Amino acid sequence: MRGADVNQSRMFSYLSSEERVPADHPLRATLVMCDEALKLLSRRFGGLYSKLGRRSIAPEKLLRALLLQVLYSIRSERMLMEQLEYNLLFRWFVGLSMDERVWDTTVFSKNRERLVRGEIAQAFFEAVLKQAREKQLLSDEHFTVDGTLLEAWASKKSFQKKEEPPVQGSGSRGEVLLRDTHESKTDPDAKLYKKSAGGEFQLAYLGNLVIENRNGDAEGCD
Repeated sequence: MRGADVNQSRMFSYLSSEERVPADHPLRATLVMCDEALKLLSRRFGGLYSKLGRRSIAPEKLLRALLLQVLYSIRSERMLMEQLEYNLLFRWFVGLSMDERVWDTTVFSKNRERLVRGEIAQAFFEAVLKQAREKQLLSDEHFTVDGTLLEAWASKKSFQKKEEPPVQGSGSRGEVLLRDTHESKTDPDAKLYKKSAGGEFQLAYLGNLVIENRNGDAEGCD
């Protein structure tokens, strides 16, 4: 018999988000390792926050959300907040209840900057990596290295001479290079790179990715 196309905009659910996630979903194993790493960082979290004032986003939830952004290639934090609004799998992983409000994007970004400045994000990555080594999920027998240039949002005209260039450069045996004497006025972290010997220089960031092929684990670096 054909079912009725009934649209119920409001309804009660007797299933929790925990029950909706399949038992063999790969995020379950990821969450176990993630929470284990977060427990080790609990004391360091306390040192980043004041005991007075309004409560911030829980750092544990924030790091879980950022991990989802990487795993699912979500291109912006605004889209990440949108996904958290309706994606029950993401809500379960982060630790948000079905009715809990999602954070404002600007507030989320400011809280994320605090963790980056406090080197918490790096410590979190290292804690997860340590677990992977202990469980023999990593291998250095065969790996692949790939690199790419990430174009900076800065024009070549902004690349100007520094007021106080260094005496010793970053080249071989301390050779002073153009990147030592000049920098972009709008994006000082961007450097001049080119893809080939005959290619054109551009302001960019150098991104590298190392993948060990047996397990498919990857590590990114600049």
